[in-house]
Amino acid sequence: MLDRVSPKDVETGGGWRRERGRPSLSEVFGSIRTRPKGPYWKKLLAFLGPGYLVATGYMDPGNWATSLAGGSKFGYALLTIALLSNMMAILLQALCARLGIATGRDLAQACRDAFPRAISFPLWLLAETAICATDLAEVIGTAIGLNLLFGIPLEIGVLITALDVFFILLLQNLGFRWIEALIVMLLGVITACFAVQIGMANPDWRAVIVGFAPTTEIVSNPDMLYLALGILGATVMPHNLYLHSGVVQTRDYGKTLPEKREAIGLATLDSTIALMFALLINASILILAAATFNKTGQTNVSELGEVHSLIAPLLGSAIAPTLFGIALLCCGLNSTVTATLAGQIVMEGFLDLRLPSWARRLITRAIAIVPAAIVTVWYGESGTAKLLIFSQVVLSLQLPFAIVPLVLFTADRSKMGALVAPRWVTALAALTALVVIALNVKLLVDAATGG
Repeated sequence: MLDRVSPKDVETGGGWRRERGRPSLSEVFGSIRTRPKGPYWKKLLAFLGPGYLVATGYMDPGNWATSLAGGSKFGYALLTIALLSNMMAILLQALCARLGIATGRDLAQACRDAFPRAISFPLWLLAETAICATDLAEVIGTAIGLNLLFGIPLEIGVLITALDVFFILLLQNLGFRWIEALIVMLLGVITACFAVQIGMANPDWRAVIVGFAPTTEIVSNPDMLYLALGILGATVMPHNLYLHSGVVQTRDYGKTLPEKREAIGLATLDSTIALMFALLINASILILAAATFNKTGQTNVSELGEVHSLIAPLLGSAIAPTLFGIALLCCGLNSTVTATLAGQIVMEGFLDLRLPSWARRLITRAIAIVPAAIVTVWYGESGTAKLLIFSQVVLSLQLPFAIVPLVLFTADRSKMGALVAPRWVTALAALTALVVIALNVKLLVDAATGG
């Protein structure tokens, strides 16, 4: 029997099994005022922010490991994967903004309200697995950054990353804009660090341009495919789909159809600008590895600590390792903040828990950080790159379980009403899902057959 439909659903669509519950991140839901009137650029300024939280997930320490490994081993060839992944990300994040604004549900809530428990509960477990994989990369990256800059042991660095829970609570009490400001500030530091390092590396810009052109070797070469999937998993991340559909609702964009339609356009522009910025950082990581390590014949460099020690003689500057460590630490800090928010959205959305905000955040953080801490302590400094790359491949394997529901929901007029996604957008999103699934099947076949 279908549950009754909330009157609020009538504005967009009533095709949900359950009534819409309390929004995730309820303490900041609709807390940021937007401008109903005025110049377009002022309206856009009010919406800028969620896209940069999402962009942070596209340049986390796991991405560093896969991009560094890809650049050192295959030069500039995998730049085409970074570009393809970014195009996929722009499309999928636009659908996330549309879902959140049109229905008032984040992706986790939509799964809970649309599917029976026999489907939604496994989807929750898969989402939590993805967040654990995400946190594994971010905790290790942050711990390595602390170790490189301050000599703090990895085990202690992992514990320090748990403090971000209380830091987020402090900033959120001041207002969600403070969290967004922190993210943007750290992204600025990362950009400056990479700009200096790329200038020192002096890459072959013709080869860089050629690297953005696709090649069949990516599919035919299992090693290249493995790293390509790692880059895909590090770029299009499952937890970002849940995160964006939730944080976009921090804006008070109104309830009428025209207001929601305009909000979707502004939110899409916000995420597109931010993700183009993320592409710049991702490409810079790979270009730096290609211009320094691949160029000098060091084709198996992927350990973040190893990069830190090797980069000074190759770039001829003692400041290069410090810049690398600062950028890595900023990436790790940024990513742990957004992963914690995503974990809260996933747990609240799927399970509809009603706990104090500090308790919810502590639980979601513990679920993610405990496995990461155990693995980090177990392996120590050795093998961190393999763990980071493996975590990104796990994310890639989880992607279909987030992408497929997102495409289904945004294409369903009974759920989205007049704000249903255009057919051409749905077609491109479906093609994206098929490409991801096909690549994953190829990876599993290669692994099973020893290819």
